[in-house]
Amino acid sequence: MAISWITALQLVPWDKVIEASPQLIKTAKGLLRSRGAREAEQAQAEEEAARLAASGAPSAQEMALQRIGILEDQVQALEQSQRQALEVIEQLAQQNAQLVATVSVLRTGAQRLAATCGVLGVVLLGSIAWFATRH
Repeated sequence: MAISWITALQLVPWDKVIEASPQLIKTAKGLLRSRGAREAEQAQAEEEAARLAASGAPSAQEMALQRIGILEDQVQALEQSQRQALEVIEQLAQQNAQLVATVSVLRTGAQRLAATCGVLGVVLLGSIAWFATRH
């Protein structure tokens, strides 16, 4: 069983996996950073809206328009995060497909090897029986 895992690991296109890993990590870190930045922007916008409301200067209409602008910015940031997450998922799916294909090839090879060993075992037993009857 250990040999099949070693063979499986040898057949994985590690150069492609290693090549794609930095991009995946970079994208994942970017997603985390954009989430933190988005939360900071939201807190800052809410603080500014509260400060303006406390000063009494803006009307309710102006505050509503400002809040709508903040919400539009948040929706755009969420859409960008979704696009980045989709790219990461696509890259992971491609790597997963490569691994599945490799495992499928290994499974087929293991089945052929088992059949060959069975045939060789039968031939060996036949040869031993033939040799025993001749001498």
